[in-house]
Amino acid sequence: MGLSVGIVGLPNVGKSTLFNALTKKSVLIANYPFATIDPSVGVVAVPDERVDKLAEFSKSEKKVPAAIEFVDIAGLVRGASEGEGLGNQFLSHIREVDAIAHVVRIFDNPNITSTQDEIDPLHDIELINTELELADMQQEEKRQDKKGKELPQLNKLSQKPVLYVLNKEAGGHNLDENPSDPRWQRLMNYFEKTNARYVVVDANVENELKELHTEDKVSFRREYAIFDDGVNSLIKAGYDLLGLISFFTTGTDETRAWTIKNGSTAPEAGAAIHTDFKDKFIRAEVINWQKLIEAGSYAKARELGLIRTEGKEYIVKDGDVIEFLHS
Repeated sequence: MGLSVGIVGLPNVGKSTLFNALTKKSVLIANYPFATIDPSVGVVAVPDERVDKLAEFSKSEKKVPAAIEFVDIAGLVRGASEGEGLGNQFLSHIREVDAIAHVVRIFDNPNITSTQDEIDPLHDIELINTELELADMQQEEKRQDKKGKELPQLNKLSQKPVLYVLNKEAGGHNLDENPSDPRWQRLMNYFEKTNARYVVVDANVENELKELHTEDKVSFRREYAIFDDGVNSLIKAGYDLLGLISFFTTGTDETRAWTIKNGSTAPEAGAAIHTDFKDKFIRAEVINWQKLIEAGSYAKARELGLIRTEGKEYIVKDGDVIEFLHS
């Protein structure tokens, strides 16, 4: 199942800073291109209040959230498809991930080096999109040259799902704070036209916040007038981008979020817990997480007829709490 998101973008747009904020894992950050040559990988918990509430409901000793993998990939430049700036190596790293978080700089700051003459988010997006398309064309040409041989299905870079991460700077000149800026208007028009998904994040602030306690974080956010947790929004959006949902199991031992593809049947969901659950599936007892908590107990939920018995054809819904019965 696809669970990895590659963080890509031009050099010095905030990729490694964002990765650190996401994973609390230190990677090399420097104010010059190619500070991160080899991709760093971090497994990130998906923020989900449902896990916390179900764990409290069941008085669980342990709670386990869903998780996805973020990969910090070094900056791409024009000509990457031809090998510029270690481009072939970077493109191969992108090929290995399931989705792309494309970090785009939306702030002006002459003190932070840029590989472009002007900060123009749409231009940066089109530059990288072009490199991915060129790399796909080269791969297709190689495939055509080997006609008659067994070839794997093309893993096209340009067709991977993309989430745009618009990186702003606290106290700086941010394009999103000036909607009349033609650069911002062009970007929004592009997103609307392509039905693109995006989140706005201040990677630097989020990175500074990562080690602070909750109360200090609130104070810090108030000081910088940043009240939305951009990193949490990014993680949730990445999870959704991959077409993933969560169902839950809960009890005194453990409350856990299980990750499955949206549209999975009950036996397929059971396989997330143990492969035997798919082949030896008999039935599943299902209740929405909120209805379970509102009932106050499993016994009361059963008494009220809120727990349903579902068979092999049942399509699991996000937020289902499930008990599987198997042979």
